[in-house]
Amino acid sequence: MASLKEIKGRIASVRTTLKITSAMKMVASAKLHKAQQAIGNMLPYEKQLHRMLVDLISAAEAKGKGTSEYSLTTARPVRKVAIVAFASNSSLCGAFNSNAVRTALEVVNEYVDAGFSSSDITVYSVGRKMAEAMKKAGFGSPEDFTSMSANPSYEAASALAYELLNGFTEGRFDRVELVFNHFHSTSSQPSMRQTFLPMSIPQKEESMLDPGDLIVEPSVQELMEILLPKVVCLKIFSTLLDSNAAEHAARTVAMQTATDNGNDLLSELTLEYNKGRQQKITSEILDIVGATLQ
Repeated sequence: MASLKEIKGRIASVRTTLKITSAMKMVASAKLHKAQQAIGNMLPYEKQLHRMLVDLISAAEAKGKGTSEYSLTTARPVRKVAIVAFASNSSLCGAFNSNAVRTALEVVNEYVDAGFSSSDITVYSVGRKMAEAMKKAGFGSPEDFTSMSANPSYEAASALAYELLNGFTEGRFDRVELVFNHFHSTSSQPSMRQTFLPMSIPQKEESMLDPGDLIVEPSVQELMEILLPKVVCLKIFSTLLDSNAAEHAARTVAMQTATDNGNDLLSELTLEYNKGRQQKITSEILDIVGATLQ
């Protein structure tokens, strides 16, 4: 049995740890609230942009021009692939990073098993934890995106999006996939895998307008050439915000769990300390009584 001094030291240590985990939980909760606000503010813009895209595609089809002429929406045989994998720069967020890394490795191994060589697979790692895991697996990131994970911004997301766009239109990539943890709720952040390029066009039943009612200047094609990259940039940014919110949610839950476990351990140690102290006092009283009787 540990001495009372050792138990008292452990109690002090647990209390110090509880202060840290409680503070980290509050910080993560505040950051989660901020990330949720950013996503909520962006959703109306994203919805309207997609509606415009659907209307333009409907107008193009009504005029006898299919979407095959737009390179971002054209599927082709896949010989080279790019994978954009999102994680965080730090730990203490439960299984957030391990789940993201596992899913990314599963995607990479799927292509390897299909006959792709390492030179045919390019992994863009967003977040230090993902970059370290992918580098260890032999797929180092072409650029450092750690700052992008720590401080999500539209400018950084646009730079990455245009890098992927140029790679796709120039033929360096035939497919681009996204791997990230989706913020479903505070307690659930499932790993997701989505095809980023070629773009999947929404069904034209979502359009609110009759294609014949649209008058587009200078032309549908020219407007699509401007609109499609914007939609692509917005997709990268929304994914970045989604992953960021999932990270803060995972950290909030992890710190809450650590705090709860710490409180349970503190209760056990306090009970053990009180029992030991009571036993020591009883023993001293018995010694005094025994000496008096003698």
